Amino acid sequence: VAKDISVCLNKIGYDVLQTFARAEKALDYLSSDLDKPDLILMDIMLAGDVSGIEASAVIKDKYDIPVVFLTAYADEKTISKAKVTEPYGYVIKPFKEIDLRTSIEMALYKFKKEKEKLAGIETSQFNHQSAISKELSTEPSSVIKILSNSCNGIFL
Repeated sequence: VAKDISVCLNKIGYDVLQTFARAEKALDYLSSDLDKPDLILMDIMLAGDVSGIEASAVIKDKYDIPVVFLTAYADEKTISKAKVTEPYGYVIKPFKEIDLRTSIEMALYKFKKEKEKLAGIETSQFNHQSAISKELSTEPSSVIKILSNSCNGIFL
């Protein structure tokens, strides 16, 4: 199934960095210095002790990577547990290619807009502080550059 999904993702223009059957392996990968994904498609029921829902909560807190659930489970109990992690999407298997693509596009767009809004708030707060810091003859532009570089890196 993971291979089929990878083929589908490649077909619609996405690169698949890795696939994992166990959440523990995915979390190990994310904690490494390897490239981080722009988005994670996460099944809810995985092999191992950690569910996709639990892994999603960790990913949200530690790595700030959007997660879209891709699962066969649509019962009320599962959805209630999943929504607490604030996923960027929830795709029910079996799915159509257009459903997957639409969910991914919407998730990436929403994540980008949230980061831009957050960056704008931080820049606005920074501009207020920079007026004060100019009186102290401090150069604030390097902080803005670091902020904009980190935001650009999220969306590569």
